[in-house]
This record gives sequence, structure tokens and C-alpha cells, in this order.
Amino acid sequence: MTATWEKIDKNLVSINVEVEAGQVNEAIDKAFKKVVQKVNVPGFRKGKVPRGIFEKRFGIESLYQDAIDILLPDTYAAALKETGVIPVDRPDIDVEQFAKDQTFKYVAKVTVKPEVELGEYKGIEIPSAEAVVTEEEITAELTRLQQRHAELNVVEEGAAENGDTAVIDFDGYVDGVAFDGGKSERHSLELGSGAFIPGFEDQVVGMATGDFKDIEITFPEEYHAAHLAGKPAVFKVKLHEIKRKSLPALDDEFAKDVSEFDTLEEYKQDLATKLAERKAKENEAARETAVVEKAAEAAVVEIPDAMVDSETSFMLRDFENRLRQQGMNLDLYYQFSGQDEAALRSQMHADAIKRVRNNLVLEQIAKNEGITSSEEDLNEELEKLAKQYSRSVEEIRSIFTANGNLENIQEDLVLRKTIKFLLDNSKTASVVA
Repeated sequence: MTATWEKIDKNLVSINVEVEAGQVNEAIDKAFKKVVQKVNVPGFRKGKVPRGIFEKRFGIESLYQDAIDILLPDTYAAALKETGVIPVDRPDIDVEQFAKDQTFKYVAKVTVKPEVELGEYKGIEIPSAEAVVTEEEITAELTRLQQRHAELNVVEEGAAENGDTAVIDFDGYVDGVAFDGGKSERHSLELGSGAFIPGFEDQVVGMATGDFKDIEITFPEEYHAAHLAGKPAVFKVKLHEIKRKSLPALDDEFAKDVSEFDTLEEYKQDLATKLAERKAKENEAARETAVVEKAAEAAVVEIPDAMVDSETSFMLRDFENRLRQQGMNLDLYYQFSGQDEAALRSQMHADAIKRVRNNLVLEQIAKNEGITSSEEDLNEELEKLAKQYSRSVEEIRSIFTANGNLENIQEDLVLRKTIKFLLDNSKTASVVA
């Protein structure tokens, strides 16, 4: 097999591939063995039709597409390796010649990573902030912990208020007709959370246990279900139960319950230390973001749509995983937010462009500066992961190798080293208290 390539546009290359006739004939033989298992010919059992009779009845050309499908994956991968082309999207394949006893010729047009023209990336000025923790921040953290350890108590008398959790049945109708996803029983809804369609929660406020109410709302114009978008709806609601948070007192007993300390004062001092450590990490992360974005802003690069689409899909999958950790999924999110996948991808688009741009610039800086990851770096990272997941280093390496993700770890190590390089070669613009 031979492969040559040429650039036909800024981020588009054409790979010309020729596969020897011997490989073509072998692929046709394999295709016959596959296809013959599925055909019915009178007088023969499935899979037992002689090759000559098969070709006379169906023609050898009937095997060509299956043979092409057999050859393409391996020959395309070999062509990429031979030419050194690194694609960022699926190829557009144009078959120019395929027949028995002839070479297989095809052209693969594929989008590749763009060339990056770097600007100034050394001596970038970035702000630095001190990790100072205020009394207000300590109080806010205590309040957050107080909310987390609050008890939900059933309200025997009185009406639902914002902040309460209302246990409700609801059944939704548009134009008098029930619609999919508009019904639920004993659903726990935190009033004021904004989880439901605008206007719904406000109308639950004021209801008492046992009350029935018709709640009238209008679906947002951009609602993901087109047949509901902008439509007025009526939800028949029954309130079963009201639960209200009971906050624990911020005293020594609270400190004993939530920490290893005996007094609230000791706990506050520990909180101050941990908040300072957290803020220091946040400040360092902010410096990393700033130096990378300034280096990226100084560069010139034309980003292919395929790379942006791929990054957006990755972000969407990551978002879905985080939703699942919270006991939700994308379908429920779309229902409650009134969005659909297209709207969510649109929201992520600008961030996806920024991420792709930043990574391309970091990769180019790493090439310019000869920044690489060594086997020692990889082993250290695998040891960290092994400790994190309570597995052996050998197990972790085996898992990442089997998934084809070992190279991703090495690429990530190079990016991290490159960011450190940028920080080490940056200047402090000012110190913010």
C-alpha cells in the first residue's frame, strides 16, 4: 500500500491511497464468506453456495462494497501513519477504482489541526492576589454548613413559603389535553429554586397542606418541545406536605457535630485555614487561566468547525455526567429549563472555541520550547491515580492502555508543563489584597 498527501485548503488535506490487487482479492474473498451466510439460493443451504454459482447469480460486483468496508479501516489507519497526517474529524472517502485483480484507489479528504502563528507568550503580565480570608467569608461558610445540616420538618399548619420543600402531585394540560412529561406524583419541589417553569413555584407559595389549585403558566417561547413553546398551560396541583428547614444553632455543639473540634472558635480557626488554602488554589488557577488566555489572544489561528463541534460534544457529555451525579438527566434538564440540545450546544459554543484555541496554542508553545513528558512523569501521574482509586499502578496503566487513553494522559502532562512554563516566564502586573 502507498499513500501520499497534499494540502488543498487551510485545514483540509487530501490523502491518495493505493492498495495492492492482492489485498483487494483477499478482501473480496472475506466479503464472500460474510455475504454467503445470508443469501438464499434454491438447492443450497445458507452458507453453502459455491463461489461460482454465487457470482453467476449475483455478480462479483455485489461483493465490492463489503470488501471496501473491510479494507478501509486498516488501510486508512496505515495511510495516516505513513503520511503523518493527524485528522480532527472523520474523512470524506471518494473511491476512484475498485475491482478484482486491480489496485484499490481512493482519496480521503480530512480536516486537520490548523497551523498556529504564535504571538508574544513570554513576559506576559498577569495579576496576583493574596489569599486573605475575611470574617464575612468565614460567616458565609458557616451559614452554608448550617444550611447543609438543617433538618426538614413537616409543617403541620400554615402556608408554603419560599425555601420550603413542597410535596405535590401535578397534572398539566394544554388546550385541555394532557401532555407528555406534565404529570408526576409526590414530587418534592424546593420553592424558589427555579427548577420549574417560571411562575409555577410562585403560585405554590401560599398553598396549605391538602389544598388543590389550578396553576396557570405560559411555556417559554424557546421551550425545547416546539408544540408547547409559548403555549398557556394549566397544572392541576395537590399539595400533600410542606417541609421547612430547621437550622441548627451555631455553637460549640454544632462544631462537635460537624468537625473534630470541641469549640466553635477552634472550628472557625480551622475553617479560616482551609478557606485560605482554597483561595490560594483558586488564585493560582485564575493566574493559569489568565496567562493561557493572554497567550492565546496574541496568537493567530483559524479553528476548524469540526474541532469546535467535537469539543462541544465533549462538554455536553461532561455536563450530562454531572447531572447524573445530582440524580438528574438531560431529558429532565430540558424539561425543567425549557431548552433543548441545540440551545444547550449554542450556549457552550463560545466556550468550546476558547478551549480549542487555548489547547492549540499551548501545543504549539510546547513544540517551540521542546516541552515533553517523560516516562518518569507518566509513572508519577499513574501513581497518583492509583492512590486516588485504591488500585495498583499496573492495574491503572493496563486500564488506560486498553482504553487507548494513555496518550491522553501524556498530552495532559505536556499541557500542564507548558502552563507552568508560561507562569514561570510571566510578570506580576499588580498585587490585589
